[in-house]
Order: sequence, then C-alpha cells, then structure tokens
Amino acid sequence: MGQKQLSGERNVLAGMNTYQFRNDWDASNRGAGRPRLRGRKIFAAVLVLVLLPVVFGGWLWFHVDSSIRRIDAFPDYPGRPAAGAGTNWLIVGSDSRDGLDPETAAGLHVGDAEGQRTDTIMVAHLPDNSTAPTLISIPRDSRVPVPGHGRTMINAAFSEGGPQLLAQTVEQTTGLRIDHYAEIGFGGFAEIVDAVGGVEMCLDQEMHDTKTGQTLQAGCQSLDGSNALTFVRMRYSDATPRSDLDRVANQRKFIGALAQEASSATTLINPFTTYALADAGAQAMAMTREDGPSDLLSLAWVMRGISSGSVVTTTVPVTDGTAKSWDKKKATELFETVNNDQPVPEDLIVD
Repeated sequence: MGQKQLSGERNVLAGMNTYQFRNDWDASNRGAGRPRLRGRKIFAAVLVLVLLPVVFGGWLWFHVDSSIRRIDAFPDYPGRPAAGAGTNWLIVGSDSRDGLDPETAAGLHVGDAEGQRTDTIMVAHLPDNSTAPTLISIPRDSRVPVPGHGRTMINAAFSEGGPQLLAQTVEQTTGLRIDHYAEIGFGGFAEIVDAVGGVEMCLDQEMHDTKTGQTLQAGCQSLDGSNALTFVRMRYSDATPRSDLDRVANQRKFIGALAQEASSATTLINPFTTYALADAGAQAMAMTREDGPSDLLSLAWVMRGISSGSVVTTTVPVTDGTAKSWDKKKATELFETVNNDQPVPEDLIVD
C-alpha cells in the first residue's frame, strides 16, 4: 500500500471521526437544551398563574374603591357620643327609586313613591374582644327625637336630612358612636343578589303580600333579585303577623344568607362571578370617604355568622307589636351592653 493511499485513508477516517463527533456533540446539546427550555416554559406558566390573580385582584380592588359613591355621613355636633369599645356600622336600605327606569321599577314591584326613606336601619357592632358580634334592627316606624323635627318616626330623619341627620338621630337615641356607614338602594340590592346567582332561603309557609300582590312559595328555593326584594320588604302577609318586627327579622336572616353565598368558595374561585358581585356592590353602595373595600369586606365576613348563629341578631326592645315605642329600660341596657363589648343578655334579644 502506497504512502499516498495510507494518508488518504487516514484523512477519510479523521473526517468521519470529526463528523461523528459533531453529530454526537449536537445531539448531546440538543438533549441538554430541551430540559432547560421545558423548565423555562413551566416557570413562565407558574409565574402567570401566580401573577394573574394578583393583577386581577389589584385591578378589581381599584375598580371597587373608585366606583363606590362617597358621602359625608358624620357631621360633628355638640354632644356627640364618645367612642366606646369595638366598631359600629350604620347599615341603611334606602327605598329611593333614583336610577330605576319604569320597566325595572315595575319588575321589582317597588311602586313609584317619590323621595327617599329607609326601609332598613341596622346597627352592626363588631367587638374588640371575643364577644359575639351583634346586629340590631331599628324598626323604621320607631318614634324618636329627630333633631330639628321633634319626636317623629326615625325614617323621617333620612327623608328630611339624609345620611347625616339619620346618623345623628341614631347616635343620640342609642348613645353609640357610629364609625362606618353603608347604604344601598332597591336596584342595587337586587343586582347584588342576581350577581351571586340568587340566594337560597327556606320559607316555612307561603308568603303573599296583600299590598303588592306578590307571592313567595313555601319551601327551600333560590330567590333572585326581585323575589329577594319582595322577601325583605314584606310585612302585609299572614306569614308576617308581627308586621315590621317580622320584616326586620327576615332582613337579618337574608343578610346572613347573602353574606354566606357571596363568600362561598364557589363564588370566590369564579372570576366572572367575583367580578359581577364586586361591580354590582360597588355601583350599589354609598359609603363615607374614609371607608374602603377592606372595611366592607370585614363587615361582610362577620355577617356570614348570622346563618350559623355566631352573630347575635335582635331588634331594639319595643313596648308592643306596632314597634313604634321603645322599651326605654331594655333599650338603654342593650346599647350600654354593646358599647362595652359585653355579651347581650337573653332577655334583651328580640327574635
């Protein structure tokens, strides 16, 4: 074999080895690159999953905070009660028809009364200690001293002077300093109920309102916004023999069921339902300039306990079924007990 042939064979073998080495190197690097690429994709996916709820939650928080109607509800006046223990909310359900077109008003069966009054007046007390929270209904026909208007029905305070006069009237008649204010109207209430897909309520008997002609069947059922409004307003029915006392008891019961539904896992893990609820609540609510979504969430979270019995619910003690006159001794004892973060005695609780 000649020298040239040996040299040629060596070159061929060297070329083959070089080619094979490059192929092996490329294959090795391609294999090493794939895990790194997969790792980057997994990391990016996890990052999106973590950041998306945070971004959505932050945007929703801003949306709610900027959409809530702000009002001044607490004017400073001589003799305003000093702050006691815990925190007090004044919760108002207004019967204002503002913003409701005739078709919507007819669908909600709210009539066409002008002006605004309060169908619902409640004080929610959130204690600083381990005492149970308390939700107290104030019957709208209660006759109390209204500053500048003499002794008259408490809902007149709202129609005559809006949130400021109502808050002052409640503070002076109860001795409680109100820290937070929340107000909602007919349309907003119905929209919140519809946003969570209705609220489950169990009725012991049929409820037929002789004034509006609306009927709710007996048994467990999901009430939509319109039927929920009928339920919390009804007082002219065989199912509500105590009239306003039964109505305010139903209002407290419904608030508990609504708060429970709104905070359920089914609602919270669904971004569409969460948005619909937050948007409806923001559009419906009126609060003070100092209050925000965190305050409202704290209240709603506590009100979940109504259904389980961990929140004490009662009406201001009254002298008779008309709910116009308070039992002064018991009412004073009730508000002093609450103001000091003490447990409410059983004899002060009105179902």
